[in-house]
Amino acid sequence: MSKIIETLAVTLAIAGGLVLLAIVALTCISIIGRALVPLDIGVGPIRGIYDMTEIGMAAAIFAFLPWAQFRDAHARVDLFQSAMADGMIRIFDLLFNLAMFVVATVGTYRLFLGMQDKLSYGETTLIAQIPVWQGYTAALVGGIGFVVVAAFCILRSVRRIVGLPA
Repeated sequence: MSKIIETLAVTLAIAGGLVLLAIVALTCISIIGRALVPLDIGVGPIRGIYDMTEIGMAAAIFAFLPWAQFRDAHARVDLFQSAMADGMIRIFDLLFNLAMFVVATVGTYRLFLGMQDKLSYGETTLIAQIPVWQGYTAALVGGIGFVVVAAFCILRSVRRIVGLPA
């Protein structure tokens, strides 16, 4: 099961990275187009690049969350961890993973509600007129992955507490 969850997290992270690379490429093309405007050769910036960047960044960030959760890479304060017994550290890891599961679930649920709201009202971005619900849907994919990985991390923490291999 660990391998399946890891594959899910890695796949989402790679997809997020590809989205970021696409944003970089589009931004570079748009900047070059903007620089060529004075030459009057019919080339200009990409219309709606800000809208595309905003949607792409949201999707990429949510795509990275499952990988960060799987690798225990989220920021946390561990000032006293070096003074704690291993059993206590494992219990705190379980509590942290439970909290992250709650955050992932609530955040993903709110994304879903936001997507439904934007879909029902037909809201679009200002410049490119991209339907806003599409951005929510792209982020929702990572959010669902985050919930699944966070649930797995709870199971992994429980296994560590009882002495089973994670």
